[in-house]
Amino acid sequence: MGINVSRQTDLASNVLLQQFVGRSHIAPDDEFWAKLLNYNITMPENTQDQLNLDSRLESLCQSFISNNLKTGNFGSLITVFLTKTSELLSLSDQESNMHIWQTFNALFIIRSLVKYITETGSEFQLLQHFEAMPNEEFLKAEEEAAAASGSHPESTAIAVEATENDDPSATLKAAAAAAAVMVDGSKFETFIDAIFNLIVVIPVKEFTYHLHLEAVNTLITLLSVHLFTQQPTEKSIIFRTVYKCQHANVLMSALLHFVARLVEVPQTMFGSSSAGSFVFGIAESLLSIFSFRKQQDVLSTQHSTGAELSQQFRLHYPLANQSLLLILILTNHCTTKENSYRSSLFGCADSKDVASKDGATFHIDFGAVYETLCRIVTIDQATLLLYLLLHRNERFYRFVMAQQDLEKLVTPILQTLYHAPDSTSHHIYMSLIVLLILSEDDGFNKNVHNIMLKNITWYTERTISEISLGGLLILVVIRTIQYNMLKMRDKYLHTNCLAALANMSGQFRNLHPYVAQRLISLFETLAKKHTRLDAQLKEPVNSAVFVNVSTTPEDMLQDLTVLEEVLRMVLEILNSCLSNQLVYCPNLVYTLLYKRSVFEGFRSHHAFQDIIQNIDMVVGFFSSRLQRVQEQRGELGVNEVFEVISKGASQWSSDRLRKFPDLKFKYVEEDAPEEFFIPYVWTLVCKYGCVHFSSESIKGVTTEISC
Repeated sequence: MGINVSRQTDLASNVLLQQFVGRSHIAPDDEFWAKLLNYNITMPENTQDQLNLDSRLESLCQSFISNNLKTGNFGSLITVFLTKTSELLSLSDQESNMHIWQTFNALFIIRSLVKYITETGSEFQLLQHFEAMPNEEFLKAEEEAAAASGSHPESTAIAVEATENDDPSATLKAAAAAAAVMVDGSKFETFIDAIFNLIVVIPVKEFTYHLHLEAVNTLITLLSVHLFTQQPTEKSIIFRTVYKCQHANVLMSALLHFVARLVEVPQTMFGSSSAGSFVFGIAESLLSIFSFRKQQDVLSTQHSTGAELSQQFRLHYPLANQSLLLILILTNHCTTKENSYRSSLFGCADSKDVASKDGATFHIDFGAVYETLCRIVTIDQATLLLYLLLHRNERFYRFVMAQQDLEKLVTPILQTLYHAPDSTSHHIYMSLIVLLILSEDDGFNKNVHNIMLKNITWYTERTISEISLGGLLILVVIRTIQYNMLKMRDKYLHTNCLAALANMSGQFRNLHPYVAQRLISLFETLAKKHTRLDAQLKEPVNSAVFVNVSTTPEDMLQDLTVLEEVLRMVLEILNSCLSNQLVYCPNLVYTLLYKRSVFEGFRSHHAFQDIIQNIDMVVGFFSSRLQRVQEQRGELGVNEVFEVISKGASQWSSDRLRKFPDLKFKYVEEDAPEEFFIPYVWTLVCKYGCVHFSSESIKGVTTEISC
């Protein structure tokens, strides 16, 4: 004890590591393991840290691959880990501190080797290494070699390692010969059960935090086999083993509790007594994710971008971050068959709701889940979890709809949409879909106009001292539509934006003057574009309009058709508001009177004629009243105009308007959702997770991944 090896360059020549990956079998009950597992580690924080560590371990890992199928040392390490895990369950806090430290160290070595084999080999090879045991002939030969040299097997192994033969092909042939190892998966299944036990049974305390984190990281690393193979998940032994678990409810419950509780990472690993007392440090010179000072609130959505908040979340709450990612992996794979993890998440209930005690897969404090999601919803993976809960868990949806502080959830989502250029298209989609799902509830659509917000500093289009949450939602969605028109030109995004506004339109109330202006300006902008496109299509084919061969008349006609659909929807939104809430929307009436000319070119258009008649009827009614008052009093000021509108609205009857079907849109997940969600989830794991994978080896995900 007391010897620290602080230089990574010493790893390849470390005697204990050389013996572990060498040519001698080490029995599970050998004293060697007590020596090997007494080390201190600083976890890799980023991709560069991981690359540095991987490069130092490269030669050791290669020796491991060459020798382990004969020595079975990995199996011995697994046995040691399983023994220590089972012992942990019966130890007190005072007894288990050292035990937890060594269990963590064993698991970190296991995960490092699993990661190396997964990135460089195949799933079958990985399972071979799990199950490999030395045969009798190998053990006999080893004993004879030790006797001939007059030394113990331990020193023999080190000597052999130091005089590695110069013919690498001989090593490969020997490894191939040992590849006859039978893979029945029994030890691997036992290992998975032990990982589940660590996560579920052992309580999260300061000195167990990193063990829980390592257990979650190990599961993610095992499931990452999906990244490095083209074979379907259904054929993966690893996936089949993980997904046939009988304890999906308790695992999903534990993971969601880790997310909801937001326990901050301790300043030191395994308590202060562990510092400076271990045999050697594996990555001492790396920056540690465990050495920062605690802050009162490290997650600040007011002044942080989504990327900055993701970084804060990963650094300060790595267990919550990794647990969230593991939830997404488990629930989005294997969706076409029975997925007990998916069913568990969608069937959980609020622990404080007495009426939901029956039929729930597990119980959790929905209030804690809601509060955490409000804090981190601008993070990609949090938005995806929120989507899954709202879309699939009816109990959670009803819980959210009953909240009186919806601005805590909705405002950060709007902030994400407002800063669309800083987010991925997937994140924008999911944020919009969440708004669409929320807008399916009439209570939500009514409540958002009763919640008043002040000084929204991130909204910089115009200074607004006070606005309703509903008004802000309308402004941001309109801005998203206009951004999409200029940058993305995505019909699917338009559809979701307009569907959310349409669902809300029957409950529009007390619209801010600027909101009313933006609604009409949206139609005006689209109308001008329609007029230009229509004029270009009527030009002769050989005119200058079609000099650019990339813009054909067929393309322009398709754009015009899409544009007309959008224009029609905007008119239906305006009509829905006027039909249901005219008396509560004087600012919209005022803006319609002021901007009545924008509708002139569409009154005779077959696609808009019927619905513009309603808008014209409203404009005509209030125009005539204003004209009569103006004839009596002379020129009217703004306040007098609003007085006339207010009085006229009290006498207006919506029965005069032509009836149109209520605007009600419901989000429906498309067929084969896994084609969208699985690549998306693994992109998030690689981009925001604490485990860093080799991007050069990735095969199984087509989405662009930056590890």
